[in-house]
Amino acid sequence: MESAETAAPGEDWQPFLERLSLIAAAGPRAIVLREKDLAPADYERLARAVLPICHAAGVPCLLHSHADMARRLGADGLHMPLAALAGLSAAERRGFTRLGASCHSLADVEAAERLGCTYVTLGHIYETTCKPGLPPRGRTLLREVCQAAQLPVYAIGGISPARLSEVRSDGAAGACVMSGLMRGTEWL
Repeated sequence: MESAETAAPGEDWQPFLERLSLIAAAGPRAIVLREKDLAPADYERLARAVLPICHAAGVPCLLHSHADMARRLGADGLHMPLAALAGLSAAERRGFTRLGASCHSLADVEAAERLGCTYVTLGHIYETTCKPGLPPRGRTLLREVCQAAQLPVYAIGGISPARLSEVRSDGAAGACVMSGLMRGTEWL
């Protein structure tokens, strides 16, 4: 397993936290706490519960989109959509030793490199239920980006254990997985 993005259901976070504990125990490179639908106060409460789980397992926890909160809570890094990341000052970006951006093209990855990212995600590579009706960007783009990039590229979107070797053979440093980890057992 490479890294995990997470999704928490509603306010009853106990089942989510139990699942996250299993994921963290499996030893991914990092966990990105991505909860776009939570209000900031709710996201902070969840982050305060998730950070100790990750740290106890020795897994870095990166917060998603909340730069000030990530600094305040001592998160291990920050992941943001590229446009939002560009809105942070250079000093704010330099405050994170792990800084990532969601990218969808070679131009995006080049912009992320200029902004000081230490890694990027690129996707979606395969068809995925998370992006219904939106064609995947595909492995050809992944190969092109991995050949040109100066930083690690992690494939995202439709990744399964069988596809992990495919994206790695295309040059990806690894992959990000959400649905497969939160719903299935094939990764754990």
